Amino acid sequence: MQSNGAGQGQDSELSCLNSAQNGESSSAGGTHFNGLLVSTNNGNSVGTNNGAGPGSGTSTASGSEVGSMKKKKRLSQSEEDVIRLIGQHLHGLGLNQTVDLLMQESGCRLEHTSATKFRNNVMEGEWEKAENDLNELRALMHSPNAIVRMKFLLLQQKYLEYLEDGKVLEALQVLRGELTPLKYNTDRIHVLSGYLMCSHAEDLRAKAEWDGKGANSRCRLLDKLQTYLPPSVMLPPRRLQTLLRQAVELQRDRCLYHNTKLDSSLDSVSLLLDHVCSRKQFPCYTQQILTEHCNEVWFCKFSNNGTKLATGSKDTTVIIWQVDPESHQLKLLRTLEGHAYGVSYLAWSPDDAYLIACGPDDCSELWLWNVQTGELRTKMSQSHEDSLTSVAWNPDGKRFVTGGQRGQFYQCDLDGNLLDSWEGVRVQCLWCVGDGRTVLASDTHQRIRGYNFEDLTDRNIVQEDHPIMSFTVSKNGRLALLNVATQGVHLWDLQDRVLVRKYQGVTQGFYTIHSCFGGHNEDFIASGSEDHKVYIWHRRSELPIAELTGHTRTVNCVSWNPAIPGLMASASDDGTVRVWGPAPFLDTQVVDGLNENCSNMDS
Repeated sequence: MQSNGAGQGQDSELSCLNSAQNGESSSAGGTHFNGLLVSTNNGNSVGTNNGAGPGSGTSTASGSEVGSMKKKKRLSQSEEDVIRLIGQHLHGLGLNQTVDLLMQESGCRLEHTSATKFRNNVMEGEWEKAENDLNELRALMHSPNAIVRMKFLLLQQKYLEYLEDGKVLEALQVLRGELTPLKYNTDRIHVLSGYLMCSHAEDLRAKAEWDGKGANSRCRLLDKLQTYLPPSVMLPPRRLQTLLRQAVELQRDRCLYHNTKLDSSLDSVSLLLDHVCSRKQFPCYTQQILTEHCNEVWFCKFSNNGTKLATGSKDTTVIIWQVDPESHQLKLLRTLEGHAYGVSYLAWSPDDAYLIACGPDDCSELWLWNVQTGELRTKMSQSHEDSLTSVAWNPDGKRFVTGGQRGQFYQCDLDGNLLDSWEGVRVQCLWCVGDGRTVLASDTHQRIRGYNFEDLTDRNIVQEDHPIMSFTVSKNGRLALLNVATQGVHLWDLQDRVLVRKYQGVTQGFYTIHSCFGGHNEDFIASGSEDHKVYIWHRRSELPIAELTGHTRTVNCVSWNPAIPGLMASASDDGTVRVWGPAPFLDTQVVDGLNENCSNMDS
């Protein structure tokens, strides 16, 4: 990985020395190599300029070997960077003698001598000396303002340590005579002055969110100070670990099937192998086939907490299924009956206590069920001329909006009382924004508009060239997933109001098909299709990474469990609901031979 370029012109002075210069030693009982103090053996340095091994103090290299060392190829910039990164990491592990031998043999220097002095003085709390070191470092820095910021951080630590030691007068002198004249970050100075009122050290540490005087707080201070120094002078803290972590995260991001929480700790992975997730860990194998419905299944939706699945059918029923937290098997919990026109849309309340069911175009009624008791709380119908085909809950859980293609757009309470209405909007699909005021509605003009019920304003957000049959919005409210007639699945950025991606493969005519975001961090997109398949895409890739087969008629709806990234359900006109999960624990050859498997789309 390339460095940020700071201080590159000084590499001959700052990063690498020749072998003859590298072995200079002190006559005292200790010696500094590469800015690190190491022990000596009877006054002789561990590593000497004649190439002797540690401890012996005598040369074991012949003159020809020494000559060959002097003539050896000069290290490239990247090679020097790697050696310095390794040296820094070994230093952090306390292997200081190993670091000095590495630097001596390579002819490199871990950091500039001025930076080493600065580091030592900060760690020892020698604040006046550290300030003087800053003047030496000034010529090596690219930003003149950096010195002021670094000095402010030093004086802040000095001030806090005086306060903790009970030296209030000295702390006050630092505040008035040193910090204030810098004329930098006056708001922070006001906060610091308030710490003078702290009655004891524990109170100070709590209010300042500070570790207290000692190695921990000074290490944190050094981490901040290092950000202002070019890497050729002093490496950023724990640079090798940072690069390795970035490499691991990049591999995970590029993994099409990665569907688990990212662990930022390097201890959780092997650095000896590239990251790869098997397709068999991905939810593209049929775990269950639910056959309790006796007609086309039009909709399915997991509850917000992932513990239940609701399915709606042309057979006039809604079935609530319980998800077993261990086996992830679904068990019939209760059946809600009486929806004369069938159930084409379902919406869970934010707390999952209620479920609203809507019917097809010719249905003027809406049912609000208590999920726990199975009782019908509200059956709402404003007019027999209405068509209530879509619904969305307000985030407060006390209101919902509903509408249809005959020009009705209502906001109601849990008892079905009409709170507000918007006339003349032929609604295809609805979604309530997290602000609690705005409702997104797709209409018959091939667009999605935002409606504010408080100030009665509306604005255009998405404009398509074909009818928007349905849409859903990501948890963060930024992205919208549209099923567009004859076009398929489109991803829109609602904030920038731009089309991000068109996903390929799905067969979409004029049936209403519901797609969904899913997986960990909603990295995946799934949709039903008129060719009887379920398609899955990684959000960044237009081509599907999986095609799930098994249904025998149009797949109307797909729902991804929000709490279990490896669990998904699909509803079809074939009268079944399929539950998808990772491959069962079978022999690999048996798994590959399953009919309801996941097609390889990334070859």
